[in-house]
This record gives sequence, C-alpha cells and structure tokens, in this order.
Amino acid sequence: MTTADNLAGRSLFGFRMGYWMLCVIEMFERLAYFTVRSVVAVYIMQADDPGGLHLTAADKGTIFAWWFVFQSVLPMFTGGYADRYGYKKTIFFSVTMNIIGFVIMAYMRTFWGFFGGVLVLATGTAFFKPGLQGSLAQNLDKTNSSVGWGIFYWIVNVGAFIAHPLAGILQVGIGWKAVFLGSAAFTACNYLMLFTFKDFDSKADKTEGPIHVFLRTLKNIFEPRLLAWLGIMSCFWLMMYQLWDLHPNFLTDWVDSSGVAAILPEFMSKSTDRGMQVLQQNMLALNSLLIVICMIPVSWIVRRLRTLESMVIGMLIATIGILVAGFTGSGWTFLLGVVFFSAGEMLTGPKKNEYLGLIAPEGKKGLYLGYVNIPVGVGGFIGSKLAGYLYGHFGEKAVLAQKYILEHTPLGQGKSWDGDPDTLSSLLGVERTNAFAKLQELTALDAHKATQLLWDTYSPQYAVWIPFAIIGVFAVIALIIFSQRAKRWSDMNA
Repeated sequence: MTTADNLAGRSLFGFRMGYWMLCVIEMFERLAYFTVRSVVAVYIMQADDPGGLHLTAADKGTIFAWWFVFQSVLPMFTGGYADRYGYKKTIFFSVTMNIIGFVIMAYMRTFWGFFGGVLVLATGTAFFKPGLQGSLAQNLDKTNSSVGWGIFYWIVNVGAFIAHPLAGILQVGIGWKAVFLGSAAFTACNYLMLFTFKDFDSKADKTEGPIHVFLRTLKNIFEPRLLAWLGIMSCFWLMMYQLWDLHPNFLTDWVDSSGVAAILPEFMSKSTDRGMQVLQQNMLALNSLLIVICMIPVSWIVRRLRTLESMVIGMLIATIGILVAGFTGSGWTFLLGVVFFSAGEMLTGPKKNEYLGLIAPEGKKGLYLGYVNIPVGVGGFIGSKLAGYLYGHFGEKAVLAQKYILEHTPLGQGKSWDGDPDTLSSLLGVERTNAFAKLQELTALDAHKATQLLWDTYSPQYAVWIPFAIIGVFAVIALIIFSQRAKRWSDMNA
C-alpha cells in the first residue's frame, strides 16, 4: 500500500485524511487568489494610486465581468470533465494555469495584456473548483455534509484572512509585482501537496468521450427547478460580490477609517492626504476573520435547518449588511455592515454547496458542483458591468471631482458635457489622476473637506448602492417562494 493510500485511509475528527488534505490544497489556492483579489480592484482603476494601471471603472467592470464568466461558468463544463478524467489531473492542470496567469498579470500593464492574464487565471480556477470540490463531495455523506462543508468554508477563509494583510505588506513594502509573483509562488506549493494526494473515484462513466460529456452537461442544466434556483442565486451573488469588488474603490475614495487606524498596528494602514487610513483590504479582512472565528459554530447551530431556510435568512442579513456598509463614510459604521454581511454569508455560502452536493445523482458530484458556480458567474458578470457603469458615472471620487469642476468652477464655464465620464478629461484639460488635487486647488479645501463637499453634492452612496440593495431584496423574496415550493419535493427535505 502506498503512502497516499495510508494517508487517505486514516481518520481525524470524523473525516478521512483525504478530506483534510483537500482542505489544505484549497487553502493554498485561496491564499494565492485572495492575495491578488483583495487589492486588484485598486490596482486596476484607482486614480490616485501611483503604481496602478489607472484604467476606468468601465474597464474594470469589463475585466471583472469576463473573469467571472471564465472562472464560474466554465465549471459547468469542466465539472463533467473532472468526473470523467480524474480530479487529480484536473487540479494539476489548474495549478499550472493559475501560475501562468499570475505571472502575466505581474508584467502586463496594457488593458488587453492584463485582461489576457486574468482570463488564463480564471480558466485555471474554473478547472480547480470542480476538481477539488468533486473530490471533497466523495468524502462526505448526509451524516457529516453540513459540518464538512462548513469546515471547508472555514479553511477557505483562513487563506483569505491571511491574504488581506499579506497583500498590503507585499504591495507597500516591495511593489505591485510582488503581489502577483507572490501569489504564483503560493500556488506552486500545491504541486507538493499533489504528491501525497490520492485521487478519488467519481463513479462516473469513464468510457464517455469529450463530446458526450459536453452534451450531458448541457442536458442536465435544463432541469426546471435547477434553473429556477440558479436564477435566484444569480441575483444574490450579483449583490454579494460588490463587497469584495466595488467596496475596495468605495472605501479608498470615501470612507474615513482614521479612527480605526488609531487602534491597529501601523503596517495595516498607510499615510494619505486624509491622514492615516486603514488599507482597504484590511478593513474587508474583518469578513474573513469573522468567518474563521464563527463559521464552525454557526454550521453546528444551523445543522438542523433546511438548506433553503438557512439561505433565506442569510440572504436577508447579507442585504442589510450591504446597505449599512454602503451608505456610510464612517470606518466604524462600515465595519458594522461587514459584521451583518458576514453573518449572512455564513448562513448562505456553505449551504449552496451542501444543497447541490446532496441532490447530485451518483457519478455527477463534480458536474453538479460545477453548476453551483454558475450563479456567481452570471451574477458577477451582470454585477460587474452594472457596477462599472454606476461607479464610473455616479460614484468615483476622481470623476465627481471633474464633474464638480465642470459645474461649479470657472474652468467649466461655457462648456457642454455629453454625460460620458470618459470625455471629461479632454473637455476640462484635467486628467482623472489629477482631478481631486485640482479640485482642492480651485476650492482651497483640504482633502477631508473636499471629499465631504463631493459626498454632500452628489450622494454617491445612494446612487451606487440602492440598485444593488433592490436586487438583493428581490432575491430574498424569490427564494422564499422557491423554498415553499421545495417543501413538496421529497429530495429537498434532507
């Protein structure tokens, strides 16, 4: 018997060693992913970041939208291939793709070059998810599924929590390239894990050709209740991902976290024109910290709740969190919103995996757990494009500074604007990267007062966040209706 066989056969805390090894592989992958993901929104578009790409909110929306599609919709197909050709081979391929993607992102500074790196990374992640989660599902059953997925979700957030401050240390201490290359190095650690990782039999038909797998994947997804569930969850994830994808820029532009910075270690903050401010990723790290601390107890407390009941409660609480965090310029109030959001996420996130893992037919675990990513992809695509429009027109501080200069200073007198934020720079002769400094010069206001002037004049918090809150409320109502119908389906009563 091989070392891998010996390890896989052992048990720890009621779970096979194979389960724990898969959790470690996931933690390294998430550590690498969130080291980049926690700061990349700022790198792509933040106008006042000296080392960033300085692309527009619309450009960022396009990059993020297709990142979601490749990363989360592709698993609809890669899940079937993971079942058919083996989880271990799938994970090895994904690790290699992820490393290549991170390296490309480190060195490409044009829109298309960076976009290409993102798509390579997203494709690698698309193969990783069903390969890893399909293996995990083979190690769980109805007796330990709820706690098992809860622990898995906890492990994910251990990696995410470490990644947030680590990204700041790499970026501030060394530079932006170190963030991407560091993530490539963390990903490479999983090559070592694969030497001791025993593949798990998916029980799928191993005689199917690639075309058969593709057609079977398409056929299964048109099951009516699955389509309804995917549609509802797409609305929820559309709203939910804005905490991680839009709030980095919103925090950097608008939220005064100087009070929070006063009680945190110095390396978690940086000096800005508004004084010491907590790095945005460290504010958002409260989300993963709360999940690390509370995920396992919460999983145990709600273990007897139906999966859909837990998700309804979680979606409602998360929507409240988005509203609280989005409507404020105070660092402390923002953190309160993150507390609500995190509580909702803990009730919703693991349950989506558990739900499809339990109803998946034998031999289709990877396929169904590939479907679970579709709402993230569909919701993320629409949400990213919507966020790019809303923030680019009504929320970005640099653009609103240009708009104020046009509407309220001599530089804008006699000039007609077509409403497109991309034309403001040429119309005014003031670039986005210099717009806020120019506003301060023209109004003789310091950074705090100039920020408050724009906040009071344009109310970016309402223009940006109310549409997402409406979508979140719609998802909650739709899932309540769906859950009432689900009570008549016997295989949903687990």
